Amino acid sequence: MNTCLFCRIISGEISAKKVYEDEHTYAFDDINPQGPTHVLVIPKKHIRGLKEAQVEDAELLGRCHLVAAHIARQRGIEDGYRTVLNVGPNAGQSVFHLHVHLIGGRSLRWPPG
Repeated sequence: MNTCLFCRIISGEISAKKVYEDEHTYAFDDINPQGPTHVLVIPKKHIRGLKEAQVEDAELLGRCHLVAAHIARQRGIEDGYRTVLNVGPNAGQSVFHLHVHLIGGRSLRWPPG
């Protein structure tokens, strides 16, 4: 049995509020949103994190960001949103399946955190 939370969401074993799905990616609303829009875009292939990604994963990583841009257009937040990859526990990664956070719908300050 796979213990990865996001793999279990992809398989339907755990429910999530799906926003988008295609053959390579799955996107769902974050359960602890940091803005009016906070969607997680994940590859269906299990990749532990960005530091574990390989050259052959480059297209898949790009797809995740393109899906985030597509969702931003759908939600009407093209004038300002952020995509974030947390890498490792010291950056706040708590689920070890690579995921892109799409955050928007409010003013975002810099620097973050």
